[in-house]
Order: sequence, then C-alpha cells, then structure tokens
Amino acid sequence: MQSSIVPVILSGGSGTRLWPMSRAEKPKQLLALTADETMLQLTAGRTAGERFAAPIVVANAQHADMVEEQLAQAGQAPSALVLEPMGRNTAPAIALAAIVAGGGSQALLVMPSDHVIADLPAFHAAIQAALPKVEAGWLVTFGISPDAPETGYGWIQVGEAVGEGVHRVARFVEKPPLERAQEMLASGDHVWNGGIFLFRADTYLAALAEHAPGMLTAAQESMAAARHDGTRIFPDARAFGASPSDSIDYAVMERADKVAVVPVAMGWNDVGSWDALHGISDTDAAGNAHRGEVLAIETANCLVHTDGPRVALVGVEDLIVVASGNDVLVLPRGRSQEVKKLIEAMKNDPART
Repeated sequence: MQSSIVPVILSGGSGTRLWPMSRAEKPKQLLALTADETMLQLTAGRTAGERFAAPIVVANAQHADMVEEQLAQAGQAPSALVLEPMGRNTAPAIALAAIVAGGGSQALLVMPSDHVIADLPAFHAAIQAALPKVEAGWLVTFGISPDAPETGYGWIQVGEAVGEGVHRVARFVEKPPLERAQEMLASGDHVWNGGIFLFRADTYLAALAEHAPGMLTAAQESMAAARHDGTRIFPDARAFGASPSDSIDYAVMERADKVAVVPVAMGWNDVGSWDALHGISDTDAAGNAHRGEVLAIETANCLVHTDGPRVALVGVEDLIVVASGNDVLVLPRGRSQEVKKLIEAMKNDPART
C-alpha cells in the first residue's frame, strides 16, 4: 500500500474509572498518568514518521481546545478534529473519520486515545503484517497476547492463518466469567480484544452499508450538513443524533466476513483502573508508585497520585490514594474497580458532587 496510513484517534471517552483525576470535563486521555506526556500525546506519537499521515481525531466538542493544544505541543497537529455533538459509541465515530478521510482506499489505523503500548516496534511490525490483507479488503484487528484470565476484556479466538502473522477471526467472545477466561488462556488460541483496528475507509463504509445502514446514513447526513471552522468539523447534531449507538465490534466486526486478527505482544494496557496503573508504573524499592508531591515512610506497595496537595503516608501498605482538586480517594489495592460505586452514589446524590 503506497499511500500513508491515516491514524484515527478516538478521544471521546469519559474515563470515570480513574476518578477523581479523570472527569467528564478532563478525562484520562488528556491527563499525564503514565509519563510526562498525556495519554493522547503518547497515542499520537506512536504514528509519527513518514509512514503515517497527520491524524484525524474524533473527540467531544467540550474538549476541543485541550485536544488541539496538547497535539500542537506534541508536534502532531491533526488534519481534522471531528467534534461529536453527542456520544454514539465507536462505530459511528469511526464512520465520521472514514468520511473525512475521503471514503476511498486510504488505510485507517483506529486507536483509542487512552491506552498504553510499551513496545512500539512490535506494534509497527503488526501493522506491517496486516497491510496486505487490508489492501485486499479485509477488516483487521490486533489481538493482545494474554498473560492473565482477564474477565474485563473481550476475547478473540484465533482461526486459520490467512497471511504471515495474520489469522482469520474464528469468533469474538464477550467478557467471560473467570472459569471461561482460564480455559481460553490455557488453550493458547485466544487473544484479548484491544480495540485497535486497521482497514481501508471504503471497506469500513461498505461494511456499515451492509450491516448497519442506518448508522451509515446518519453519519453521511451529519457530515453533509457539518459546520467547518479551520480543521474543526462539527457534524450536524440532529442527523448524527439519529444514529444507533453501537460499538464497532457489535456493528461490524462480529458480522462481516473478511475479518482478521494479528496477535501481538506489545506491552498493551488499557489503564482501566488505578490498580492497572499501579501494575505498569515504575515503583520504588518498597513497591510504591507515586506522582506529585508525596512523602511515604514505612509504606509499601501503594499507588499515590496528587495534582496539588502534598500526600504523606506512614506505616501503611496496599493502598490507593489519589488527591485531585477538592477530592481525595482512598481504597485498598485490588478494589479500584469499585470506584464505579462512588460515581453512582454521586450521581444519585447531587449534594455529593
């Protein structure tokens, strides 16, 4: 494939599982959680170089200024910033990007804006392996080599080889119970569904036309009536609001025929919880990971993040402590998924927000 690959960065998520730092007004992709750069900047940096065109970013209109500022700082100014009037999940968002890209044979590399990839050469090698099938009209996803019976991810069963390092998808598996996840891990022929895709724009739009025509129509009509302001594109709210809300997995990948997976071990993590962040963070000799002004004495295996007040810990272990603005979160390590309980409690009691 001679033309450059067009990165499509999906930046519409709210990231509430990393409350209190990640909030609707500034979600986790706009935060520097794993490095000095924000997660959005790190994502854009993975596609720097002559093989890639400038990115198309699909984001919430509320975040337009921050997205532009951060990408400019990273030297990765987008060719287009598509600002969704409301969230409709990933399938319609990608449709908008495919239309903006021209809707032709351009290869689109679709990436969430808030994941970690530690082994960039492995990622680029997987992209290279996928390109021949992409050129031939296949929809390709990248399967993460699993190292645990994870119940929080979807899984993919790897089928027969259809190219070097590329396999037909045998089936997609919903987030499984633990026993099933253990079986899939032991089988050796399953990978995690990491939510990263590579396909031609026209291949994707044709798949939508076949499997989700209402979604395609809504995307096309919203773009036909879109307002433009420099590189900012504002799809028509009424037309886009008519789109069904569905993920690319459900709307397209699980229904289409020519769907392939490239298994890859690339140090991937979706940073879906404070525990996950602790697992990929550099730690001191006592197993503590911290960012911000932190003092830890006789303390072990804690994650401490603060964007303001100094946090001091003495004689504790296995805690997650996060201070952001006027909010402080404290909970045991291993229970960070329960942040969603706090989010629900605050939704139900406005006085707590």
